[in-house]
Amino acid sequence: MNKLPIDRRLYIARGVLSIVLALVLVACDNHASSPRFASSDITGVRWGRDFHLLDHTGKPRSIADFKGKVVMLFFGYTHCPDQCPTTMAEMAGVRSKLGEDGRRVQGLFVTVDPRRDTPQVLAQYVSAFDPSFLGLYGDENTTAAVASEFKFYYRVQKTDAQGNYSVDHGSVIYVFDPTGHLRLLISPGTSVDAMAADVRLLLKE
Repeated sequence: MNKLPIDRRLYIARGVLSIVLALVLVACDNHASSPRFASSDITGVRWGRDFHLLDHTGKPRSIADFKGKVVMLFFGYTHCPDQCPTTMAEMAGVRSKLGEDGRRVQGLFVTVDPRRDTPQVLAQYVSAFDPSFLGLYGDENTTAAVASEFKFYYRVQKTDAQGNYSVDHGSVIYVFDPTGHLRLLISPGTSVDAMAADVRLLLKE
């Protein structure tokens, strides 16, 4: 089994550490309250406040467009072979699990590979999981700025001789409540049932 180069491992570790530190600070602030969610409750963080991107139809989007809905936002890229399609399928599973309430859940896929993920590619990709999902994109600078706002790490790797490349990236789902505030981080491995239960709680607030 090939190991990642040391510099890539250090880069990924730093990205994970920034999220972990943020979670520790939030946990300290809320130590007196009993846990309500299966996911990490990050209510009150001062990051991940908004985004300004285009959706795959060319319409400008920000979190304000989805008031009244729980938003599940995931960063990834369409050439991702594993975590991205798995997570998108799980997000679609949450909408299905919630029945009629699923109409009040908006799935968003933010590409970290705008070079290859054109609007047409994004439209085909997200609709394969759920027709209501939206693919969001910006230019490279905008993508980097949004990722920074969400403390999300990614790094585009070198292109090989055939012109292919991969993108190292995180794999958490960011969840906003119906008022447009970032509330939860869902980690990989969380069951669809647990995700749906957390989303249902936010919908009832």
